[in-house]
Amino acid sequence: MPNTNDSLDNKTSRPAIRAYLGGSFDPVHQGHIQMAMYVYERLLPIAEGQQRDLHVSLLPNSRSPFKQKSTDPHHRLAMLKLATLDTPIQINELELWQTPPVYTIDSVRTLRERYPHDSLIFIIGMDSALSLPHWKEGLALTDHVNLWIFSRSHVTRIFDKDGADKDDVDKDDVDNDILPDPDNMPNTDTIQAKLPVPLQSLVVGTPTELVTPITKALATNTGLKSTHQGHIYIDARPVAAVSSTQIREQLQSVQDRLNIMQAADRQMTSIPPINDIMNHTATNPLPKWLNPAVYHYIIAHQLYSAAQFR
Repeated sequence: MPNTNDSLDNKTSRPAIRAYLGGSFDPVHQGHIQMAMYVYERLLPIAEGQQRDLHVSLLPNSRSPFKQKSTDPHHRLAMLKLATLDTPIQINELELWQTPPVYTIDSVRTLRERYPHDSLIFIIGMDSALSLPHWKEGLALTDHVNLWIFSRSHVTRIFDKDGADKDDVDKDDVDNDILPDPDNMPNTDTIQAKLPVPLQSLVVGTPTELVTPITKALATNTGLKSTHQGHIYIDARPVAAVSSTQIREQLQSVQDRLNIMQAADRQMTSIPPINDIMNHTATNPLPKWLNPAVYHYIIAHQLYSAAQFR
């Protein structure tokens, strides 16, 4: 199935379920795709049972306000298309071409206006959920969308580099950097109690309840106004994830080892065969986390090397 864009203009009369995984995707890795596919597989039988369309999309941002450097959006979009090829996962370019900073609250308002009758879901990690009070109007997200929260409380590191976690702290991004330990996962009640107090009463027990939005009546100067009230589903399933920052560091090391020339002087024929560089070894874990086509694209365009930011 092609990775068709989830266009804002793609309106149909048939009600839909739309789920979004946002992030910088710099680069997109298998952790992102696995998470999106898991949500898709959980929602598909629900959507079919309710005779609704299902769209699960990656929502790349233009550039995080928490990061000084970001790969050109044309490259990130190209890698996303390669990573989602032959999957049902779509790409939504709503934020990609906007001038940063772009905030999640503005995006969800736009999506709610465009799809007033659809169930909208934003997929985030527990670390992001706990930091919502620090986002721009973060606690107001559920006025427009539902939240699907993946718990990542008890964790082990994918990469062990000098014993330090060097990932950027990005409160408005769901770039994943850790692997939950399935033997030490807290129960849902424990996780719920850690949420900001205004959100705790919104937690539901199943994804089915998540896609059955209710309305609430707000008192205004002119009477009662009906508005959307989202639900929150806490998913305690261990999700394999890895730091994009550490992937970039590994890629730079690979680039150095391959001694790739400056992009302007390099010919495609000079790139080593993909099988020669995609060997999964202890010193090169990248094949486990990067789609081969994405890896080849990165090498071909000399991304994530020191020369990229010269």
